[in-house]
Amino acid sequence: MAITAKDVMTLRQATGVGMMDAKKALEANDGNMEEATKWLRVQGLASAAKRADREAGEGAVAVVRDGNVAAIVEMRCETDFVAKSDQFTALVDEMAARVAAKGVEAVAEFQGEIETMLTTLKENISVGRVYRLEAGEGEVVDTYIHQQSGRGVNAVAVVLKDGDEELAHEVAVHIAFAKPSYLNRDEVPEADVEAERQTVTQISLNEGKPEAALPKIIEGRLNGWFKERVLNEQSYVKDEKQSVAQFLGKASISAYAQAVIGN
Repeated sequence: MAITAKDVMTLRQATGVGMMDAKKALEANDGNMEEATKWLRVQGLASAAKRADREAGEGAVAVVRDGNVAAIVEMRCETDFVAKSDQFTALVDEMAARVAAKGVEAVAEFQGEIETMLTTLKENISVGRVYRLEAGEGEVVDTYIHQQSGRGVNAVAVVLKDGDEELAHEVAVHIAFAKPSYLNRDEVPEADVEAERQTVTQISLNEGKPEAALPKIIEGRLNGWFKERVLNEQSYVKDEKQSVAQFLGKASISAYAQAVIGN
């Protein structure tokens, strides 16, 4: 019986085992899902499946810049003991370098190493967020990473247009601390905006604000909500009197990516 990628994915989701183990189990049992599940238990892989249900709230991030390309890879685990181990941090560094060189799909090449780590370290370990940014004509890319106990915990990459690498780095540092959710206001889901509008409207009504002043008050509060979430509208961390967009002057942010452990 031919084993399809969908069959492998279904077994992986049902058992928590790795891709290669799922495929091997299906091949050994002629594609029978129930028998393949039993086979995995018999082979001693059930413990790995159970680990997949445990929360992986720790981990490490790595960022690599290679010419006009920057890549971020996050790897998750259960404890900071594993997250800051040389084996763990070396692997996430290698993955980020491979993604920078080949693309986000390159993380799949490390499935074997991750499955080995699952067995040896006995924790739920998985790949988290993966980003790859590439600067085009008239653009530059730069990065920032915050280290804690020998591992990266907050990684940022920024592509800047009509600016230099030093300016891009300053923006990356800002992002690391301000943690924006969106680059521009028009990226915020309309449903979220409407929900917030209703909330601030109700708050304003509860406070007994004059009806004539309500539209201006509501818009002011909504603008404050945007300012917390939208990168270009945030107050620049080193000079809160100006927004990030004002700090940039003629330069503009084309794209950014951020991965923070536990966030």
